[in-house]
Amino acid sequence: MTISSRRQLLATGAATLLGASVGTSALFAQQTKRVPGQLTEEQLGQMIAALGIKPDKQEQRYDFAFRAKMGEDEWELSMSAVLSQDEKSIWIMAWLDPMPESAAEVPRNALLRLLAENDRIGNGKFFAYIPANRRFVLEKTMPNENMTSAKFKVALQDLGTSVVDTYGVWSVTNWNKKPDDDKTAASGDASAEKPLQRSADNSSRFDQPVRR
Repeated sequence: MTISSRRQLLATGAATLLGASVGTSALFAQQTKRVPGQLTEEQLGQMIAALGIKPDKQEQRYDFAFRAKMGEDEWELSMSAVLSQDEKSIWIMAWLDPMPESAAEVPRNALLRLLAENDRIGNGKFFAYIPANRRFVLEKTMPNENMTSAKFKVALQDLGTSVVDTYGVWSVTNWNKKPDDDKTAASGDASAEKPLQRSADNSSRFDQPVRR
């Protein structure tokens, strides 16, 4: 190989590396560019606290209790909020019932109803299952932009209302309700309709939604 050929090869390689470096820098700048009203992880916690709610930070996730009113009933819900890895979305989840220990206690029709309900509720909300603590959740995802305390509160209320509205679908107690249970509920025993309070076996304490 001649000296001129070597120089040309080195120049080509340098240009390629320079182009790749510039391209990577541009991509990084594009990914890190923040849009108006985009929350950081710290600001997410501050916004929850600004609503008069005391969040409990667990790594990147904030856990907190939220009260949702439905008519004359008030429900106390265990919720969590977290940013997506690219911080372009906010995920809010309401912790529901734990999965029954036995697979025989999970009717196929109950799971099909959960899937069907996902299509109905819409607005970024859907049911999911968290294997780490064997919990069902109702999640809501929304863009992390133009976020205000009022907008975030509306999102929490929307999720809370959907939890209450879909109680008959996600309540594990209702999945295997016996005929005697229906008679008890029909007799006007309000305690038969009130879910019991339980917690997940996890580093954080997640309570099943409770009707007050």
